Amino acid sequence: MNPSTIGGINNLPENEKRAIYARYIPKPLLERFNLPDIDSQRIQSHLKFRFAPGSSDVEMSLFHEPSFPDPILYAHLADTLNGQIHVLLYILNDPEAPRFDVDKMPDGSPTRFGTLKRNLAAEQAAMEAGLAPGQVRRGLRLLRQAMDTFEEFVVSLGHDMYFVEPLYYHNAVIFERYGFAYQVGKRLMDSIQAGFQEGGDLYPLLDDSTPFRSPQAVNRIRLRSWAIHDGILGEPFTNVTMYKRVGKMAGVSTTPGCEW
Repeated sequence: MNPSTIGGINNLPENEKRAIYARYIPKPLLERFNLPDIDSQRIQSHLKFRFAPGSSDVEMSLFHEPSFPDPILYAHLADTLNGQIHVLLYILNDPEAPRFDVDKMPDGSPTRFGTLKRNLAAEQAAMEAGLAPGQVRRGLRLLRQAMDTFEEFVVSLGHDMYFVEPLYYHNAVIFERYGFAYQVGKRLMDSIQAGFQEGGDLYPLLDDSTPFRSPQAVNRIRLRSWAIHDGILGEPFTNVTMYKRVGKMAGVSTTPGCEW
């Protein structure tokens, strides 16, 4: 019988935990980059894990080429206090798209995706290229297939729900549109929506005082997210946790009338 927690899986022999964690790799991703099946030994050279015995989290990176600097899939999962699955970070990168160094400074020091410090020139270039905060490359537009595969993984561990931690405002909005509800943070999201309306506290701050505070951000999710990343709230975008019941749509929307 499979363990039901990340901590339990991490105590298994290495080949067993690799096999279990590989189950949440979406098949369309393997097909798109002509990678070996997840049951094949040949996939192992494309996979990197951090899953120490005794730990309650796992990091997995899948590379389309073993020597490529960025994974096509990066996932960081952890257990909640009551043993549910919590997605801390999930990234799908298009390796064929241009790279923007928003994750590091010109001297190579890490920015932690702009949460520790910011490479402003790289961020502006990324924004102008149509990317959202935190993206080093364009995404792969495989989130629906990725979520379906991940929900199968969650069910295989005996769960009927899981949690996510949206790192940026636009992540939370995307998760809403894929059926998630809020455990914590709905009030913040509603206050942001109100703030961007005419007469709201954020509306007059979209004044072009920086490249990230364009008046166009009023009803644009991606540009709002850049303005929030730029500090327009007066505090970081934090303390938002969402959850999804497997196979169910919560129907939550905090951004009616907004475009991407």
